[in-house]
Amino acid sequence: MRSLSPENFAALQARRLVARDFLWIVARNRTTGAAVTDGMWSDVGNVSAAVIHPDTGLPVTRDWYGSGTLVQISDIPAVANLSVQSVTIRLSQVVDHVETLVREYDCKQARVEIYRGLFNPETRQMVAPAQCRFVGFVDEITINTPSENDEGGVEMRCVSHTQEMTRSNTETRSHESQKLRSATDTFFVDASTAGEYEIFWGSIKGKVPSQPKRKKFLGIF
Repeated sequence: MRSLSPENFAALQARRLVARDFLWIVARNRTTGAAVTDGMWSDVGNVSAAVIHPDTGLPVTRDWYGSGTLVQISDIPAVANLSVQSVTIRLSQVVDHVETLVREYDCKQARVEIYRGLFNPETRQMVAPAQCRFVGFVDEITINTPSENDEGGVEMRCVSHTQEMTRSNTETRSHESQKLRSATDTFFVDASTAGEYEIFWGSIKGKVPSQPKRKKFLGIF
């Protein structure tokens, strides 16, 4: 169940809120590999706004760039399981800020955080730090350069961080990886050739039968 701050809950009860989305991306410098952070929000102008950091649970203040950069965010599933969720983000292609982000920096597998901030329409101030709604990575990025009178844009397909739990470790049955743990560990020394061994049992001969591979859980079994 998603928790709300007392300030947000009171404002929701009074029906006096305006929602705005915040997008935080941690890309990489193509030359040095250093992390490059960028924040955008779905309103006009540049602002400094506080959000609840998804890793620490503490409020942090960040700078957010506006003026039509963040066009649309697809529905974010609110689930309480380990299934991999997908979110599509559309950015404006005609804004120089977006062009710099997706062309000059490497956004593949960049960390993505999506927040929802609730504003008081009278004061135009955020009631409480924005809550995180999604944490994941950029899985696919498409830059659509349109022809005349056509519509273009930048589309990012992002997957939740639970995708990391589906990755399998390719070195768990390798003799070389076992030696990295211990130079004297020879448990898998014949793993790559054992399937080619032939046995003779009376008049029957053939390769040693092997068991079908079990589906790995978290890539460690």
